[in-house]
Amino acid sequence: MSYKFQAFSALHVPGDPLILYNAWDPGSARAVASAGAKAIATGSWSVAAAQAYGDGEALPLELALAGAARIAGAVDLPVTIDFEGGYAVEPAAVAANATRLVATGAIGCNFEDQVVGGEGLHPVDFQVARIAAIRAATGRDFFINARTDIFLQNGPATHDEAKADEAIARGNAYAAAGASGFFVPGLVDLALLQKISRAVRLPINFMAFPGAPGTRDVADAGVARISHGPNPYRTAMAALTAAAQEAFDWR
Repeated sequence: MSYKFQAFSALHVPGDPLILYNAWDPGSARAVASAGAKAIATGSWSVAAAQAYGDGEALPLELALAGAARIAGAVDLPVTIDFEGGYAVEPAAVAANATRLVATGAIGCNFEDQVVGGEGLHPVDFQVARIAAIRAATGRDFFINARTDIFLQNGPATHDEAKADEAIARGNAYAAAGASGFFVPGLVDLALLQKISRAVRLPINFMAFPGAPGTRDVADAGVARISHGPNPYRTAMAALTAAAQEAFDWR
């Protein structure tokens, strides 16, 4: 796994971001790979929806791990898995689940700081302990993409310098705990994105979605990774629905 981790890590270049067009199963992973992807990432929303579950760890852990193993076995590219909150709360339990994820062949994961199934974010010190536990359990060759949900709380009108400063504090605390990257979904203010990119000692991950700034503008803000989240799944399902409707409306 070491060489895949090293190759994946090296793809995170500020200003020349790694593009991750998120997959949800082996077939979609192969389709994305055939389009020229340099790595494969999943999105938890899409993986769950494809199995008729909701997001927020509603997909059972055993199914999540089995799906990760099938995706990792279907492509030769590095595979990173959206592991939400690690399917546990306490650091030791999160670390045990992360060890199981490593065994699937995944070289990294997203790991978020929101309280899954609850409200708000975990306190910084507690999230730091959770990240440190994952790092200790997985070793150095595992890409922990630490996600903060600060910018998904209370809407874009609250995205200001103070919130960016809070994100920077979290990002640098997560870096000290062993995180490999810092994910800021929901943030679209390019000035704040640039501020965070300059201040956090980790590659910054932006989430693309319809209406968000384009790749060039985001790259110019110093971002090193762009994820597409649930939108590839939504696009595929919309195309499938339209094609099915056309087939049914033959008369």
